[in-house]
Amino acid sequence: MATRASEISTTTPEPQRSGPAHAGGTLIARLGITPAAVASAALFCLLIGLVLVAVQIKAIFSDQLKQEYTGMVLDAVGRAESARDLASAWQPLAGDSANQPEHYRHARADLAARLTSLAALVQASPVAAPRMPTLVLSPDANFDTADAVLREQAVYWRAQRDLVNSALHTRITHVARTLIVLSALLFGVLITALGMYAKRTRQLAGESHRFEHAALHDAMTGLPNRRQLFAMLAQAADSAQRETPQRKIAVLYVDLDGFKKVNDSLGHPLGDEFLIAVSRRFRQSVRQRDVVARIGGDEFAVLVRGFAADEELGVIAERLIGCVVQTDEQMGIGFVRASIGIASYPEPVDDYRRLLATADETMYEVKRRGKNGYAFAARTEPAN
Repeated sequence: MATRASEISTTTPEPQRSGPAHAGGTLIARLGITPAAVASAALFCLLIGLVLVAVQIKAIFSDQLKQEYTGMVLDAVGRAESARDLASAWQPLAGDSANQPEHYRHARADLAARLTSLAALVQASPVAAPRMPTLVLSPDANFDTADAVLREQAVYWRAQRDLVNSALHTRITHVARTLIVLSALLFGVLITALGMYAKRTRQLAGESHRFEHAALHDAMTGLPNRRQLFAMLAQAADSAQRETPQRKIAVLYVDLDGFKKVNDSLGHPLGDEFLIAVSRRFRQSVRQRDVVARIGGDEFAVLVRGFAADEELGVIAERLIGCVVQTDEQMGIGFVRASIGIASYPEPVDDYRRLLATADETMYEVKRRGKNGYAFAARTEPAN
């Protein structure tokens, strides 16, 4: 029973991919959105986000300055309140205001200095703040007036501190969330870039494989060409030499008798159809480990990787001739046959590099004897 050849490279359909990533890629492809467009949009969003983060960070620094300034004012209010309490404690009794102790006068002067320092801070405030009346800055100012002013300043600046702290916390939260979103966008850009790189790499690998396949195979029949046959022959010979006992290999050189007449009288399209059909039968008639190659035109070669006796090669040759006859009868041509020359290694050919040429010469011997048959290469006697 004939077995199929496995040396012919065939196009393998790409496996179907499944999963969320493939579904997302299919949706993007259906929408006509390219990975480059997705990456560009993500980079644009990343740029906008960086601008927003920069604005928020600038606002955070501004809030921190406000927070520090508010702390300075509240600290000044606290020092003024302490000076007010000290001055009040040293205040003379009623009716004895003319006889003021020295420490009381110092306390009043210190209070006036504290209030003046506080007024200067309030005056220099970057935000609108309630101004302090000038009369309260005098060493003789009324304590009740000073108390009212200090309470007003304390209430206002504590409220400002709370507002600044709340705004600072909100801005920090916004920055954190924006950074999370930007990180996700950046991750998406990197994944998209890696996907584009991987896709391009696969495309280049596929193109390289197609180019390599085209360089080593016949374009019309898909069979290995002469170059690929020589490479496979070298591999087979190297493998055979490493075995003990040494395995024998052989080449059957096939030439189609009368094929030129097909092209001349019936046309090249029919001739091409005949070559494709007979190539398919050749592949099916040899063993899986053997190689069928198209040498060029109407010439083929079969590399037999291992056989025990010449009779096996004769059986293969008869099958090949039968393939030509079957194809000829199926297409209704009626005159195409085959001549086959057989050469084997290491006997009678002791150099595998001469196998193809020897089989070719033997094939022409068959043609000279009447065609439509096969013959074995004769042993070459060494020269004396």
